Amino acid sequence: MSLMFSYFLRRLGYLLFVIWGVTFAAFFIAQVVPGDPAAAALGSNAREAQIEAYRESLGLNKPVYVQYLNYMQRLVTGDLGKSIKTRRPIVRDLRDFFPATLELTLAAILITVILGVPTGILAALNQNKLPDVVIRVLALLGGATPIYWLAILFIAFFHTRLGILPGPGQLDPFLIPPPKVTGFMTIDTLLARDFPAFVDALRHLIMPALVLGAFSTALLTRMVRSTMLEVLSQDYIRTAKAKGNSNRVVLWKHALRNAALPILTVLGGVVGSLLTGAVLTETIFSWPGIGGYATSSALNLDFPAVMGVTLVAGLTYTLINLIVDLLYAFFDPRISYS
Repeated sequence: MSLMFSYFLRRLGYLLFVIWGVTFAAFFIAQVVPGDPAAAALGSNAREAQIEAYRESLGLNKPVYVQYLNYMQRLVTGDLGKSIKTRRPIVRDLRDFFPATLELTLAAILITVILGVPTGILAALNQNKLPDVVIRVLALLGGATPIYWLAILFIAFFHTRLGILPGPGQLDPFLIPPPKVTGFMTIDTLLARDFPAFVDALRHLIMPALVLGAFSTALLTRMVRSTMLEVLSQDYIRTAKAKGNSNRVVLWKHALRNAALPILTVLGGVVGSLLTGAVLTETIFSWPGIGGYATSSALNLDFPAVMGVTLVAGLTYTLINLIVDLLYAFFDPRISYS
């Protein structure tokens, strides 16, 4: 336990270095982007004197290194600055938009695991047979289909043609949104005991979660299949069968447990990519998450907001990788942290 704790502390130190690297790269890349954030925020009708005054109030007239040092000083205290577009603290904006992205991501992860792991196992157990061929073809299509095309296809088929799922958004516009407690529409409707709104929020979640999780499901399916095929050919699997263990015991106790590490590695990368890569899905489905906020901030040259989103994305990805590393010891006790 002490070794794991010391390993955890070391990784936290690396995390601070990653945060610095992300802020450094994002800040100086933003400086080379053409355009004037102050002019973009005030609009085309603003006079030059107004733009200059606003630029001075934001500190944009100072040298770049001074702006960066000021930003890092505020960051140490948890202050990400104010959005040029919304004029609100970026921490408040992220607190408002991030829960919707997290809700969509968790739903996509759930779909990925529920569909990807069993289909990958089924394909491995039926190698080169009809189920394996069908699953491989579907995984190939899922991995090769662009998200925007799949989203448009889902909306046209399930919403417009069949009418079994609602269109874009989190909730029907004729329903009253629940009081915001967690930011998760499904949970907040349950807390408000508004069950019709809960059902509607859940139905709104299905399509974007399926679209967002399509690529990761295909990736996980292929990974589970290849890993299970490798594990099932090992000598200890044949020994377990020779001892009279049932196929279920051999599969779950011996095969899947030993295949868990590479699957967990892929799943960790998938979780990070889903959480930070939901921009297109949120835009198409009008999902009020951090992806839409990032897109709007980039289009309006709102560099402080872009920095905030980049920092959250980098921090989230690094924390997920840390959690995956710590879970390795749970699935394989032979792993030690030194």
